Amino acid sequence: MSAVIHSDYLIFADESGDHGLVSIDEQFPVFALVFCVVRKQDYVEQIVPAMQRLKMAYWGHDQVILHEHDIRKEKGPFALLRTDRELRERFMAELTALISAAPMQVIASVIDKHALKARYTTPYNPYEVALLFCLERALEMLRVRGETGKRVHVLFESRGRQEDADLELEFRRICDNGGGWGYRRVDFQQMQFAHLFVDKRSNSTGLQLADLVARPLALRHLRPGQPNRALQALDDNRLNFKVFP
Repeated sequence: MSAVIHSDYLIFADESGDHGLVSIDEQFPVFALVFCVVRKQDYVEQIVPAMQRLKMAYWGHDQVILHEHDIRKEKGPFALLRTDRELRERFMAELTALISAAPMQVIASVIDKHALKARYTTPYNPYEVALLFCLERALEMLRVRGETGKRVHVLFESRGRQEDADLELEFRRICDNGGGWGYRRVDFQQMQFAHLFVDKRSNSTGLQLADLVARPLALRHLRPGQPNRALQALDDNRLNFKVFP
């Protein structure tokens, strides 16, 4: 048996919105899946230290988990931002600068659920559609970087036993070339994609980065005119963005 050759890259995944089609939230009728693709050397030497420094500066330790929802709502450890507007502006500016400086590529797939139901009599699950699109683009991105044949880990935040099992099944189906649809046929066997579920309490820098950009990227489609710090931090050269249908 040949030895596994690990990729020089990691992929951190996160989502925004729910993927249900029966009852659609009219305030947020989209589902977004985001892949943050990072080179391991950059992750260890630049991205992780930068996030550690930010946490140390504001909390004196590195155990705070940067959740976009909690920051936006100023909940939990971010309640300190509620009482000091100057502090909040400084923190948000430094957080935006961190995202802007992070050497990563971002792949985002946004599914418009109303449009999906309107186009297809029996539409595919939005999560499955978004996952296929993100994996297609990740495969191409890694292929041109000479990573063909290597094992690359895709890290997801665990969502519970049944949802993890459903995601694992679809992930394996796509990577075994059994999940394609439409006119495109992509050979995912060019890479050894491996999924990894991570406890949501885990203090993973990469998953926190993915969480910080997932909702803003969904809002890029939903509310294109709304000011968006995370989008300002991501230039087009680092963002592969797709809306479907």
